[in-house]
Amino acid sequence: MAAYGLSCCSTVDLSRQWAEERDVKLAYFHFFLGEKEYLDDFYESIRPEELYQRMLAGEMTRTSQVNVEEYKALFRSVLSKGRDLLHITLSSGISGSINSARIAAEEMREEFPERKVYVLDSLNASSGYGLLVDRAADLRDAGMGIEELYEELQRLVARQQSWFFTSDLTFFIRGGRVSKAAGWIGSLLNICPLLRVAEDGSLKAVEKVRGKKRVMDRILQKMEELCKDGRDYSDKCFISHSDCREDAELLRVELRKRFPKLKTAEIFPIGSTIGCHTGPGTVALFFFGRE
Repeated sequence: MAAYGLSCCSTVDLSRQWAEERDVKLAYFHFFLGEKEYLDDFYESIRPEELYQRMLAGEMTRTSQVNVEEYKALFRSVLSKGRDLLHITLSSGISGSINSARIAAEEMREEFPERKVYVLDSLNASSGYGLLVDRAADLRDAGMGIEELYEELQRLVARQQSWFFTSDLTFFIRGGRVSKAAGWIGSLLNICPLLRVAEDGSLKAVEKVRGKKRVMDRILQKMEELCKDGRDYSDKCFISHSDCREDAELLRVELRKRFPKLKTAEIFPIGSTIGCHTGPGTVALFFFGRE
């Protein structure tokens, strides 16, 4: 067992198995589909196919962040065992969950004055958030102390690159990210918007690209431009998708062709919290690049 604990929220969109193997504790977001509440628990409570089918059929969704009491219970489970804790949160640019985590951390410092509790804003989401936590686990396991890790992650946050596109604008229109008129024209012309997670952790539309093949190629061009070693990139990449595994697999094939030294390119489903906002048809690519 490491000298200190790592924790994050289920919105890392990786897997429970990953969390167990990496010794990372999890706090679970919640969401409502219709009138029923579910845990965002890597689709153990509901299958992604059912979630998206019901969304497309018109059922409304809303998401609920982890509350202070839930964070306190998670933090206490680590601190009570005599371990310090570093918790990494979903981006403050899309969720207020970090505020609850900070309140919980302050209360835990009073309850366990001999322990250290750090809360870090990932400024990222989905498997990009997961990529940062995965790197944190690597560095912890290599022997990095908690203070040094906290400082190193602050530097890594600025190097995160998160690019994604959608082939279904329905829920971007419903959520107000795309106007109805622009959405109608975009669907008619087979437009796949290219978006990224901006420096402040919010979502930013970058380009309008016609067709999935072109937008995938554009994402790979962005990676080549932005990663430190160009086509010699040899670090990890994570890919996530919302009920469009074939598109994610195709992106991975092209990714490996263009970046032959790539360490890993794992594919994960976009979790239910993020999926409630994107709907089906979204593919994202996450990697470390230049600041």
